[in-house]
Amino acid sequence: MKAVSTTEDDSNLLVIILDTNPFVWAECAKSQTPLSLDDALRQVLIFINAHLALKYNNKVVAIASHVGHSKFLYPISDDEVSKHRVGGQRNANMYPNFQFVTDQIVASLQELLSDTDVSFLQKDSGTASMITGAFSMALCYINRVTKNDEVGHIKPRILILSLSADSAFQYIPLMNCIFSAQKAGIPVDVCKVYGEETAFLQQAANITGGIYVKVENPQSLLQYLMFAFLPERYARNFLNLPNQDQVDFRAACFCHKKIVDIGYVCSVCLSIFCSWSPVCTTCKTKFAFRPIANKGSKPLGPPRGSPSLSNSNNPSPSHA
Repeated sequence: MKAVSTTEDDSNLLVIILDTNPFVWAECAKSQTPLSLDDALRQVLIFINAHLALKYNNKVVAIASHVGHSKFLYPISDDEVSKHRVGGQRNANMYPNFQFVTDQIVASLQELLSDTDVSFLQKDSGTASMITGAFSMALCYINRVTKNDEVGHIKPRILILSLSADSAFQYIPLMNCIFSAQKAGIPVDVCKVYGEETAFLQQAANITGGIYVKVENPQSLLQYLMFAFLPERYARNFLNLPNQDQVDFRAACFCHKKIVDIGYVCSVCLSIFCSWSPVCTTCKTKFAFRPIANKGSKPLGPPRGSPSLSNSNNPSPSHA
């Protein structure tokens, strides 16, 4: 990961990617330790207010990873602010900035859930959350903000609150986002609220130097957020934060979009396939191979005038 110097005077930009998949939240609400989206949102809003209260120049961005698309929950455009009538009533017992952020996130999320389109069910991705779309939006926003920061005091980080399982169809764009974050020196933290472990997000936290935490009790989500993800990048140098004992580095094949343990890797473009093919479907490279000779006959050599065969041109099985 790119080395980035941090100081206690830095302004911390926290980009939160919230998985708003209604199907997974419905399962989570019926689990052994139930947690509904409303209860989770209340705890996330408390965490956001705590982040803003740590320092006067701290910033926060909230992006929803929904089914079929992604959307900014905060900040939103002026037209949407007037549309939702955000900030109409003030609570005297609440800090105005906290209330403004809370009202925008709640209003944007209500509109998102009310306008959910079911046309995505006909696509290959099914009911998977668009984590890659939200990830790309977060990187683009961070790039725009840091470009305008000539002094370099803004230190961004990304926090993904995930419930959905890995989507093999999003493997390639997700890995592109992970390596982009690594090159830019942006740590990606992952809080797995519900469901099985996600191999791809484990790799994201490991590659970018972030934190990966699997929540054992979803009802205690706020406690996990406060103790593991609230400290800023400078404070993490002095804290003993959770680390990953084991990371699942399995990949998804490019042909059938399935997670594989052992696959074939193209020696030219490094594409991964679950079965051998004489031609790489990604870069169209034709692999030279020697046909198996019949029993009792002499092995066939390369035709006269042709270059000698090399093992580097053949796709070899590799652990993903």
